[in-house]
Amino acid sequence: MGSNKKIAIFLLTSIYSMQKAKHYLFLFLIAGLCANGLTASAQQTPEKFIRETDYLLALPDGYDKDSTQHWPLVIFLHGSGESGTDLEKVKTHGPPKLVAAGKKFPFILVSPQAQHPFDWEPDNLYHLLVYIKQKYRVEENRIYLTGLSMGGFGAWALAMKYPGVFAAIIPICGGGDTTETWKLRHTAVWCFHGALDQVVPVARDSQMVNAARLNNPSVKFTVYPDADHNSWERTYNNDSVYEWMLAQTKFTYKEVSVDPARLKEYAGTYIGQQGDTVVISTDKDGLHAAPKTHKAFLLRSFGKDVFFVDEHMPVDVKFIRTPKGKYNSFWVLEQTKNYYRRI
Repeated sequence: MGSNKKIAIFLLTSIYSMQKAKHYLFLFLIAGLCANGLTASAQQTPEKFIRETDYLLALPDGYDKDSTQHWPLVIFLHGSGESGTDLEKVKTHGPPKLVAAGKKFPFILVSPQAQHPFDWEPDNLYHLLVYIKQKYRVEENRIYLTGLSMGGFGAWALAMKYPGVFAAIIPICGGGDTTETWKLRHTAVWCFHGALDQVVPVARDSQMVNAARLNNPSVKFTVYPDADHNSWERTYNNDSVYEWMLAQTKFTYKEVSVDPARLKEYAGTYIGQQGDTVVISTDKDGLHAAPKTHKAFLLRSFGKDVFFVDEHMPVDVKFIRTPKGKYNSFWVLEQTKNYYRRI
C-alpha cells in the first residue's frame, strides 16, 4: 500500500474515532445533566431555620394574683463580656444582678443574651419584644429600654430603629449614629457616662446627647466626674433613676387649636424628592393632605407649624416658613425624612 493511502486511511480512522468519542461524550454530558437535575429535584426537602434568643425573666410580685393587671416592661441589654450561651453571665451587672441579690422591681424585667460580643441586632430584639408582649401582660404605654457599654450602643440603636415603641431609654456608656437621633424627638432619654472612661470615651455619648437635643431639648445627661467605664453600678443602684423612668409614658400627640386663617397659608400643591405630589387644602374640618396616589386625610395640629396624622403614630408634618413669612415647603418625619416644596 502506498504511503498516501496509508495516510488517508489513518486520517479517516482518526476522524471516525474523534466523531465517535464526541458522540459518546455528548451522550455522557446529556445523561449527567439529566441525572443532576433529577437528583437536585429529588433532594429538595422542606426545612426550617429557627433563631433562638435566651433571656432572663423576672416578674414583679403580684403578677399572678390579678390576671387582668398589666405591668411596665424593662428590657436590659448587657455588655460584650456577658455574651455567649451561659445565661448566668447576664446576672453579672445591672438589674439582673440586683434581682439575683434579692431586689424587687415593680415591673417585668427581660434580660436577653447576645450570642456574639460584637453588637446587638435591633431587628432581633424587636421580634423578642413582640413575643414578650404576646406572652406576658405588658402595659403598652410603659415599655422601657436600658443597657450598658455594648448594651448602651444597643439601646440607642434599637430606639432609633423603632421610634415610638419605648416610653423612655437609659443608655449607659454607649454611643451611636448621631444622624438618626432626630427619631428620638418624642422619646424620654436619660444618658449616663463616666468622664474617665477609657473603653468608650465620654465623647461618644456626648455627641449623641447633643444631636438628640436639637429635636428633643429635654434629653438628660449625667456624667460622673470620677467614674471610669463602670458608670452603670451607681446608676442602677440609684432608685431615683427607676422613679424617673416609671414616670414616663409613651408619647401620644395632643391636638391644639389653630387659627383657620393660618391654615389657609399652608394650602397649595407640593412636590416631593421622588416626584410625588401632595395637595394641601382646607375646609370646615381643618387641614387636609391629598397625595396623588392616595385618599386625602386630615392633618391635626400639634404645635406651631407641626401636624400629625394619628395620635399613636410617630409621624410629624412640619411646615417651613421663609424669612418673608410664606410657607413654601414641609418635611414629613417618620422612619425617614421626606422633603416637599411648593410648586
